[in-house]
Amino acid sequence: MKLAAADKQLFKKLGRAIRHYELIEGGERIAVAVSGGKDSLSLLWLLRERLRWVPKPSELIAVHLDMGFAGSRPRAVEAFCRTLEIPFHLEQTDYGVQAHGPENRENPCFLCARLRRRRLFEMAHALDCSKLALGHNQDDIIETFFLNLFFGGQISTMVPRQVLFKGALTLIRPLTLLGEREINGLAQRRAWPEIINPCPSAGRSSRQEVKKMLEEGYALNPKIKGNIFNALSNVRTDYLFPSVPRGKRT
Repeated sequence: MKLAAADKQLFKKLGRAIRHYELIEGGERIAVAVSGGKDSLSLLWLLRERLRWVPKPSELIAVHLDMGFAGSRPRAVEAFCRTLEIPFHLEQTDYGVQAHGPENRENPCFLCARLRRRRLFEMAHALDCSKLALGHNQDDIIETFFLNLFFGGQISTMVPRQVLFKGALTLIRPLTLLGEREINGLAQRRAWPEIINPCPSAGRSSRQEVKKMLEEGYALNPKIKGNIFNALSNVRTDYLFPSVPRGKRT
């Protein structure tokens, strides 16, 4: 397969992330969470293409959660996986509907994410996968940092590699070094189907507000985004406050 120059750059960044953060060792069973969005479709395709050429390839298994919304298109996701010849596992849930229930209208995204994450862990375990790959990109990681800062009062974000359950499962984020614009470009060049997110909260969450704020900052100086991302691994703890007991916080 002949790759465009832009695609080659994506593979270089993907490979750099895999090596630098030690995400994939080879010969593993990896569950790939595929929602149907551009990030997850890109992740699955990039991993499939890369693993075809490595000396010790891993086995990829696509896992998809139907959140129970009207307009969900799990069969479109399945068809995409079929074109890549990757096994597809579907789980029907009502997590999205449950999270948007009357008793949880103020913060549906938190409950939905928690339920979805837990079920993905269970699916990976049931499929005997040692790793679960998620499609979070560089922009997602930066946005999460500010979400946690503004709304959680803490300095933290998603990490490229996270060992869970005493080593039974490892979360990996191979798109850590790829930006949203690069991924959108890949999806456009490959002419992948646009699978619309049927979630009623899509496009109007706190994450979208943070995204808008950051885009305004990036427009002022093109170096801002890279500086923020680099700062996440350049923490000067001697210039941060010591922890304060919970009862004494302001």
